[in-house]
Amino acid sequence: MDNTKTLQLNTFWSEVLFYTAGLVLVYLTPVLSHLFAIPLYYLEPMRIMVILSLVYTGRFNSYVLALTLPAFSYLVSGHPAFYKAGLMTGELILNILIFDMLHSRIKNYFIVASASILLSKLIYYLFKYVFISYSLLSGRFISTPIVIQLILIMLLGLTVFYLLNKKQGGKC
Repeated sequence: MDNTKTLQLNTFWSEVLFYTAGLVLVYLTPVLSHLFAIPLYYLEPMRIMVILSLVYTGRFNSYVLALTLPAFSYLVSGHPAFYKAGLMTGELILNILIFDMLHSRIKNYFIVASASILLSKLIYYLFKYVFISYSLLSGRFISTPIVIQLILIMLLGLTVFYLLNKKQGGKC
């Protein structure tokens, strides 16, 4: 087998492993949260998978994950609730769209990643407020403490900056 075919095969299997791990992580998050009484959803595993997909596999795969992870989680575990799963899907898609839009104007991946997450969250909360107002969702408006969300934004921004800077040989 020549090197090109070996590389393609390795890339295929690394993507299969990446997506399988992501789906298992998302699938098990509600189970582990209930089992250990730890709110693992604070870590936003779906967003982490979409962000890592942006870094490692590209836009198409990121959109596929953004579209399917909340639905998969809802269908398998009943969490998040139906309308919230739709909101989360929209937020993740917006995250990717804003990332792409900002990246065409700003070359600092930390700023691009952090701003895209923050802006998609703000739009998510705007729609969540509307959904709560129309009784499509119940519960608290902000369920994950803002401090935790800000820390996660910073950590994901730094992660994207580091990984893409490393991937591009220190050019960002």
